[in-house]
Amino acid sequence: MSQTDTLRWPYGTPFGDLLRAAKDETGLSYRRLAELAVDPKTQTKVGYTTLHRIAHDQPIMMFPGVAGAVWKAIGGNEREVRLAAAMQYCGAVAGDPLGGSDDETTVVVVHAPGMGRQDMPKVEALLRKYAAGELPRELTEDD
Repeated sequence: MSQTDTLRWPYGTPFGDLLRAAKDETGLSYRRLAELAVDPKTQTKVGYTTLHRIAHDQPIMMFPGVAGAVWKAIGGNEREVRLAAAMQYCGAVAGDPLGGSDDETTVVVVHAPGMGRQDMPKVEALLRKYAAGELPRELTEDD
């Protein structure tokens, strides 16, 4: 990546990284991957030129369904692909800065880069109430 790319993509290129890795692992061309790139929920199709742009860390139009279509093309963990797209194209960081995940529950908080537990006291308090079973019924019951 050039210095210009580093300035344009200050949070890295995780979406492009996943696509490049999948292309290398499968040996498939962008055209072949594009045949597989259809979001199962929205039926959004992603063409080979868009895949090429993502893999070369260039800007794209990030419509709903693009991340899902790329996930179908490259496989792997859907959540990981969607989070990588959000980080690269929206500058959002997603992770577990509160350490709330365990074997049964995954906590993902989308936040601005550089934020940590100390910056999110209300989120932490909400998660603690959830873990203690202290949230109102309408927030915890299945419909």
